[in-house]
Amino acid sequence: MTSSRQTRIDAPAPSWNVSADVAVIGSGVAGLSTALRYVQRTERGRVVLVTKDRLSTGSTSYAQGGIAAAMAPGDNPVAHMVDTHLAGAGLCDPLAVHVLAEEGPDALRWLIGAGAEFDRADGGELALTREGGHRADRVAHAGGDATGAEIQRALQAAVLAEERIEVIEHALALDVLRDPADATVVGASLHVIGEGARDGVGAVLAPAVVLATGGMGQIFAATTNPPVSTGDGLALAARAGARLRDLEFIQFHPTVLWLGPEARGRQPLVSEAVRGEGAHLVDGDGNRIMEGVHELGDLAPRDVVARTIARTMAETGTDHVYLDGRHFGAATWEHRFPTILASCREHGIDPVTQPIPVAPAAHYASGGAEVDIDGATSVPGLWAVGEAARTGVHGANRLASNSLLEGLVYAERIAGRLAEEARPIPDRGVPVGDVTRLVQPATATRVRALMSRHAGVLRTGEGLTALAAELDALTAPAERVAPDTATWEATNLLTVARLVAAAALHRTESRGSHQRADAPEPDPGFRTRPTVVRLEGNTPVTTDEDWAPSLPPELVAELDDIAFPLAGGTPDPDTRAEFTLPYTAPHQSHVDLVRRALAEDLTAGPRIDVTTVATIPADQVRTAHVVARADGTVSGLPLAELVFWLVSEGAVRVARSAGDGDAVKRGDVLMSVTARTRDLLTAERTALNLLTHMSGIATATRTWTDAVAGTRARIRDSRKTRPGLRALEKYAVRCGGGVNHRYCLSDAGLVKDNHVVAAGGVGAAVRAIRERFPDLPLEVEVDRIDQIEDAIAAGAEEILLDNFTVDDLRAAVELVAGRARLESSGGLTLDVAADVAATGVDYLAVGALTHSSPALDIALDLL
Repeated sequence: MTSSRQTRIDAPAPSWNVSADVAVIGSGVAGLSTALRYVQRTERGRVVLVTKDRLSTGSTSYAQGGIAAAMAPGDNPVAHMVDTHLAGAGLCDPLAVHVLAEEGPDALRWLIGAGAEFDRADGGELALTREGGHRADRVAHAGGDATGAEIQRALQAAVLAEERIEVIEHALALDVLRDPADATVVGASLHVIGEGARDGVGAVLAPAVVLATGGMGQIFAATTNPPVSTGDGLALAARAGARLRDLEFIQFHPTVLWLGPEARGRQPLVSEAVRGEGAHLVDGDGNRIMEGVHELGDLAPRDVVARTIARTMAETGTDHVYLDGRHFGAATWEHRFPTILASCREHGIDPVTQPIPVAPAAHYASGGAEVDIDGATSVPGLWAVGEAARTGVHGANRLASNSLLEGLVYAERIAGRLAEEARPIPDRGVPVGDVTRLVQPATATRVRALMSRHAGVLRTGEGLTALAAELDALTAPAERVAPDTATWEATNLLTVARLVAAAALHRTESRGSHQRADAPEPDPGFRTRPTVVRLEGNTPVTTDEDWAPSLPPELVAELDDIAFPLAGGTPDPDTRAEFTLPYTAPHQSHVDLVRRALAEDLTAGPRIDVTTVATIPADQVRTAHVVARADGTVSGLPLAELVFWLVSEGAVRVARSAGDGDAVKRGDVLMSVTARTRDLLTAERTALNLLTHMSGIATATRTWTDAVAGTRARIRDSRKTRPGLRALEKYAVRCGGGVNHRYCLSDAGLVKDNHVVAAGGVGAAVRAIRERFPDLPLEVEVDRIDQIEDAIAAGAEEILLDNFTVDDLRAAVELVAGRARLESSGGLTLDVAADVAATGVDYLAVGALTHSSPALDIALDLL
């Protein structure tokens, strides 16, 4: 959904253009990786990569700590997922986190293959360390604390060596361009400084525009971000009508070198890795401030640490605390943290002999342009990756060193989609929308002061209300301001600040990196109703919307197959409205069913599994096997996987060693599941309830289908199903080799004895149905052979022979002689199934399959 009132920034019309298959705006890890991955996936695809300053300028170069991936022998992606969710304070999207952790190791290997050289241990393996929020050593680093610089160097060299990537430096992207015919994005306008023939405003024409423009830290007075991080990509996306999400979650890095009360702009970062190596946060008296605050102490998630520092400063009346790493010794500082050491010494601090003065500063934006799992925004043709995108990986608070990995992983996904969905290069594009008035460059200083005062580490509704009003007042300059780079940047910065303020004001709770002093506790309702912001004209519009966490596409496809068709056509005017149900996708119906089933286990008291919470650590990860305890036919594995997925919020790995419909033996492992131990045991009963029940039906059905093997007869079910489980139980029948009869009361006409009585005879009932619903299949149940001819004459296509003997069935088959299909129902047992099938009937209806089949014994064994 895009805004109906799109806007564009005040700028001259493009006077020149270049074209490519993909336009990438931004030259950090996300932009460089997207460009490289795309040309590697295509034979002739061309990319134009636009960067605001030099190719090497951007936030990636300043990343000190490292890049997180589950590469160590004792680590695994599920543990990485768990840590990411815990840091994200309940707002991470399960599929996004799952993809990040699963695809992360390969992404890091690709980066190494592209030339990035990481620090190695004595045995040649990656030297991995730990940072805040991580419960394992999984952070790879380069040059001690110069990881970003090494990644930038390697990717930049690879891009410059690729002839199909054209780089345009000193270019500020202004707005998207649209196809005049269908309004899809076909490029972007940009302003280039000093590029000869390409000086001034021009255009890149491409069927896909990828925003990799980084963050918006410059909307605050103190930040770790470089001067180019003025939110240009987010402002462009908002003017284009894109949905923006989670903008209120600005992560304040807790340990930024404090340079005095008057310091402004970019401040030197003191990496979290310093605390990962054992440094401690202390107050002016040397007291450790993180003890007793969080189980991880100094390595707590960043929002916890920043909040604790802010509280300590308020309590002590100071504007900084200290990071004490003096016990490292000179050798560790010089080898492990040479960049930080040099930066501190440049500002008169020697960490070898002095504690480092630090304070929180704006660092990373967890929100951005809302994208799907492959990086597509809500605007066709516009994509986003890296800090400009809201993938759902970070939730309310980014886990340390996940940002570089996110750029790599989602760059590959975008490149894959673009390579698969290649579109022609456009020959023209036009700007659309009302023109946004520009503001004076000096406005930026006022915006930064306001944002730091009211939208910092701790916020209030009163302060945010005042902030929004003051920012709105800045949007109406008394007279037209001439367009140039400074006014465009100031306008973008103001636009993004207004969007952030609107989102922060709307979220009336404290969660992750968004802390409200007037609403200090999290509100469970905000977990499923995220804050979405967009521009309607020049006005920020904020809503909270129902949200369902995403599922793996492969699992969704399986769940959608466990469904039954709904009757179409025009609703009957006599139908009572309360019986008309809205259509939902089959997989969503199964999700709702599983959630209701889980709720039955989590309804009382604190609504948790009190036994697992009391006995098992929150971060413990184990593997369990789902094992058959008896021979049978399995059904319901996708449903069982869904249960584990929902309980673990996607922090799970499932490996199936059997498929629905397979014959299994006692002791066979059906699937292996790796997740938090708490989640495995919480999900166990619900998963097994579904799996044992459906497998029992499949097993019973297989017994019947084996009994009639060699005949043309098929085993089928009835509507004798448990409430709410019809689709699942009928699917289980199919897994056992049977076929389904009617699903519901509207997919076929079925005349039974009571209809005959009410209508005045078989023929009258059949004719009435045929007149009212001429296109529906028509079936008639008879309990005497003399009723058959009347039913056929009236137009019945199928005759259900109720409680007929074997001899009567033979006579009926001979009488009908193929003029209608025949079903034997009522009183059937396995010992007569073969004889009944041999009479020539088409179906044996066995209602007991779904209403009384015994469960197949299946168990969960924790390893």
